[in-house]
Amino acid sequence: MPTANMTPARTICLGFLAVISLGTLLLCLPIAHAHGGWGNPLVALFTATSAVCVTGLSVVDISSYYSFWGQLCILALVQVGGLGYMTSTTVLLLLVGRRFSLRDRITLQQSLDLPAIAGGPQLVRSIMATTLLFELTGAFALLPTFIHDFGGLQGVWLAIFHSISAFNNAGFSLFPDNLIRYHNSLIVNGVVAVLIIFGGIGYQVIMEMYLWLRDRCLRSRTFYVPSLHFRVVTTTTLTLLIAGFLALLLTELRNDATLASLPLPAALLGAFFQSVTTRTAGFNTIDIGQMTIASLFVMIVLMFIGASPGGTGGGIKTTTARVLFSCTETALRSREEVVCYQREIPMPLIIKAVGVVVGSVTVVIIATTFIAFSNPDLDFVQIFFEVVSGFATVGLSTGITTKLSVFGQIVLIAIMYIGRVGVLMLMSALRTEPKPSAVNYPEANLFVG
Repeated sequence: MPTANMTPARTICLGFLAVISLGTLLLCLPIAHAHGGWGNPLVALFTATSAVCVTGLSVVDISSYYSFWGQLCILALVQVGGLGYMTSTTVLLLLVGRRFSLRDRITLQQSLDLPAIAGGPQLVRSIMATTLLFELTGAFALLPTFIHDFGGLQGVWLAIFHSISAFNNAGFSLFPDNLIRYHNSLIVNGVVAVLIIFGGIGYQVIMEMYLWLRDRCLRSRTFYVPSLHFRVVTTTTLTLLIAGFLALLLTELRNDATLASLPLPAALLGAFFQSVTTRTAGFNTIDIGQMTIASLFVMIVLMFIGASPGGTGGGIKTTTARVLFSCTETALRSREEVVCYQREIPMPLIIKAVGVVVGSVTVVIIATTFIAFSNPDLDFVQIFFEVVSGFATVGLSTGITTKLSVFGQIVLIAIMYIGRVGVLMLMSALRTEPKPSAVNYPEANLFVG
């Protein structure tokens, strides 16, 4: 493809494909497998896609199927996928000392959703420092528990792996039962939940939170005023966490297979942790396959909304959901301007939010239909749950991932990729550049609702 046709969207989409291809090749090598032989290409492709797209779905038990080097490769793919292709590329360019071209800056701006192209490399350095700070802190916090249970070197590796997997909202675990064995561990649940939340809200919100706390701790005369983005992300995230906790607690408290058999403190902890991880992380401390239909539907809604822009999670994003909610509120109040926290939302942003939701719903419907057609023996709710989990890069599963046909696995691979790069980003990469038009069309009324 000529360089002139390499738009920022195409660069990002093809970059993710390149990383997935490299990861597939590495995971096929004998050194990556516990049995020492060459790996199944489809299994390697599925695992690499799930890792780069920070999903966490897997058709094999990675703790027994892959060797230490295979697990290390998966962790590296998770780190690259969590940071994003352009952020990871920028880090490599900074390490080798290459200067940034204008095209590099524009692509980085679109990848990170920056307001301007200036300051990109400096921002990437700050993102890397923040990421390392959270991941190292999480690993040190998990060390005592894992070293106590598994010994020195194995405990250190488990702490590092789960800390990176949690902050990047990947959901990969080196335990066959994920984190079910630690359902009553306040340390493991608390540390992983905190990493998931901060990884999902995004770098900008973390920095604004730091500036806000700094001014109040230092009692500065000029207090930092949080942006609209900060207010929307924090309030929406908090609302969804509380609503998810209450909904899962009510729907599972009488289910003997999940929360009813646990003491009340452990049941409360399990409901809270599952509310956090459903937002795109993919860890679980209770058996998802034993949950009620009502709980699965609640989790589908939470997964579809997902994390926040600039974070490591997927979904339509909290800001998109909040914009659509504000649009509904505006319609109910018979207003013409969409207002949120006394700020008017511009029409291009509303159109983008509608496009994201409509495109996402369309992709989920098509994928669910394909998988249901190719796997008629599987339950529809479980298929729907699996598709939304893959699209929102969550990684939670009711246990049907390994039961999918080859065609079903390929569809899920495509879904994970689309969910990671974004529907609008992928469509922008596939279409030709729009030509400006000076034509203005007359308005016309249409009956809706």
